[in-house]
Amino acid sequence: MNIWRAAFAASSAGLVCVGMARLAYTPMIPAMIEQHWFSASAIYYFGAANLAGYLVGAVVSRRAARLAPSAALMRAMMVLVTASFFAGAWPESWAWYFVWRLLSGVAGGIVMVVAAPAVLAHVPPERRGIVSGAIFAGLGAGVAISGTLVPLLLRLGLAEAWCGLGVFAAILTAASWTGFPRDIAAPAAPPQKFALREWGGVVVAALLVEYALNATAQVPHMVFLADFISRGLHRGIDVAGIYWVVFGIGAIAGPPVMGRLADWIGFATAFRLGLALEAVVIALILASAADAALAVSSFLMGALIPGMVTMTVGRIQELIADPARQRAVWAAATTGFAIGQAAAGYFYSYLFGATGGTYLWIYASGAAMAVLALAIDLTAGGFGRKAAA
Repeated sequence: MNIWRAAFAASSAGLVCVGMARLAYTPMIPAMIEQHWFSASAIYYFGAANLAGYLVGAVVSRRAARLAPSAALMRAMMVLVTASFFAGAWPESWAWYFVWRLLSGVAGGIVMVVAAPAVLAHVPPERRGIVSGAIFAGLGAGVAISGTLVPLLLRLGLAEAWCGLGVFAAILTAASWTGFPRDIAAPAAPPQKFALREWGGVVVAALLVEYALNATAQVPHMVFLADFISRGLHRGIDVAGIYWVVFGIGAIAGPPVMGRLADWIGFATAFRLGLALEAVVIALILASAADAALAVSSFLMGALIPGMVTMTVGRIQELIADPARQRAVWAAATTGFAIGQAAAGYFYSYLFGATGGTYLWIYASGAAMAVLALAIDLTAGGFGRKAAA
């Protein structure tokens, strides 16, 4: 098996099913509102539907992987998301749009859980870091590509933009079709039951809560950033697209940079630093509308979104020695993250409508969630030190 070809296939799956399916929607929002395809609240609910689908995908992914080989599953998910792009060109009804956004989210959740492990199982331990970085760089590349491609496609028309994304996704699907590796047979493992002491105690339980809160803190940038800049600040779609590219560049750089930082200072400290930085970055976008502030906020939050994934995985490995329990805790963390994102998506959409289209409370709530997660981590760390004493 060609490891780098397999990494390209997994990276392409993440690019299409998460980087584009979820985040390419963000720069489309202002145009959809301005062309009256649906109401602003409905369009934000469609974004939340994708997050809800991601939760469903994360929950069913392990069962789906037992029913079909991971290679076939990844191909099917890429085809499904490609079809959703073409379906987005026809705003037939609220239900039509909701279902397709939901299905694209399901595909993203499955890909996020299944794709990387399927490839990394074939990779020698000493190369898993660099290969993992290549795989997850696809998420950031999806943001950057959508930020450059969507504004260009929107010049042709909104329906044409959706079809253009579909064509691009189809090309990546074809290019990666034969790259997915075969599954490695593994011995059946007993089902993992939640036992707080066995999973690592209070610190691990707190980490699961913190990771879910971290998800809620990230949603304002992920869903509202382009519309906030385009309509909230009256900068226009093209300018919003530039900042979305900056966001994507940060997402590409985040995992390797934060991983290197964790090597220097430890995952526990790096995780706390990430939460603190999230709160500052979210608050910055409200404190100043200057170009420099918007660029810094976009870049750093772009880096933190995938970077905090790296921090959480590393933190779990620090806290838990047994690989089977590591996988069980990571599965629970991924589900909690999806729940946090889905709940935040719907809550912020409701808040946006209830406040008459005000962005202040959305970003303020996101910053508060990051601060709360940091406070829980510091408190749980104190309990952990007492338990160890």
